[in-house]
Amino acid sequence: MNHKIGILGAGRIAHKMAYTVSQMDGYEICAVASRSMDNAHNFANQYGIRKRYDSYEALVTDPEIELVYIATPHSLHYSHAMLCLRNRKPVLCEKSFTTTAKEAEELFSTAKEYGVFITEAIWTRYMPLSQKITELANSGIIGTPRTLSANLCYPVADKERLIRADLGGGALLDIGTYPLHFAAMVFGTDIERTVSSCILTDTGVDAQECISQYFSNNRTAVLYSSIYARSDRKGIISGDKGYIVVENINNPQVARIYDGFDNLISEHYAPQQITGFEYQVQACFDALAVGAIETPFIPHEETIRIMKIMDSLRKEWGVSFPADNQ
Repeated sequence: MNHKIGILGAGRIAHKMAYTVSQMDGYEICAVASRSMDNAHNFANQYGIRKRYDSYEALVTDPEIELVYIATPHSLHYSHAMLCLRNRKPVLCEKSFTTTAKEAEELFSTAKEYGVFITEAIWTRYMPLSQKITELANSGIIGTPRTLSANLCYPVADKERLIRADLGGGALLDIGTYPLHFAAMVFGTDIERTVSSCILTDTGVDAQECISQYFSNNRTAVLYSSIYARSDRKGIISGDKGYIVVENINNPQVARIYDGFDNLISEHYAPQQITGFEYQVQACFDALAVGAIETPFIPHEETIRIMKIMDSLRKEWGVSFPADNQ
C-alpha cells in the first residue's frame, strides 16, 4: 500500500515534488489544495492526483493523508503548518521554514505538545552526497579545514514573491539559506562572530549579500547569494593539505578532492536521483515509522538556529517582515 501525501499549494516547487513522488515506488500524492479550484484541477490532472481541493482546511482534514507538503510562499508557512499541526497532520514544510525564528519555535512547541511530526524541506540536508562531503571534510584528507566559500545566485528578481517583504521575499530566505546550511554542515555551530554586507531592492528586501562567518579554531566561511546574477554555485572547503570542490551546493552532484599541489585525488558523485526531493520524503516516513516528531537530518534545534542567524542578518540590513512585529 502506498504512503499518501497531500500537497498544500500548487506553484512551481509543488510541481517538482509531485513529479518526484510520481516516480517513487510506494508513495502517492493523493490530494492537492490550491486557492483556486481551476488550479487544483489542472495540477491534479497533470499528475493523476485523485483528490483536489480549493480549501486548505479540507486537505488537512482528509483522513487518507499521512503527510502534508507545504509549498506556499514563506510568509504563509507558519499559518499553514499550524493548521496542519492542530489537525494532527505531519508536516514537511518547504524552506525557509518560516519568516522568523519565533514562528519556528512556536510550530515546534505545538508539534511537541501534540506529538506530531514536522520538519523543514531543506533538501540538501537529506542528500547522501551532503553527508559524504561532511565526512570527507573531517577525514583528514585535506588536513585541517580552515576556510570555506559557497555561493548560490540566480537572476530571479522578476519573481514577485522574491521582492515583496509581505511574502517573506529577498535572496536570503530563498537561496541565501543554502550557503548557510553548507557552512553549518561542514563547520558546525560554533560561530564566534559574523560580518556581512547587503544590497537592497527598491522594495526594501535583500537582493545581494556577502556573509563572513568566523568559527572557533580559526575557521572562516565566506558566503554569498544574489537574485540579480547567475553564479557557478560552487562550494570550496580548504585545508592545509588540499581542498574539496563541490559542484552545485544546493543539490551536490560531485565533490572533487585536490591535494596541496592541485592534483586531483578522487571524485565522489551523487547517486542517480529523481530530482533530489525523494530523500526528504523518505526521511519523513522513516521518522513517522518510529513515532518521531523530527528527523536527525535537520533537527528542530538546527532549523531554529539557522532562522536566528537569518533574523539577525535581516535586522542588521534593515529588512523587515510583518512577522517581525508580532
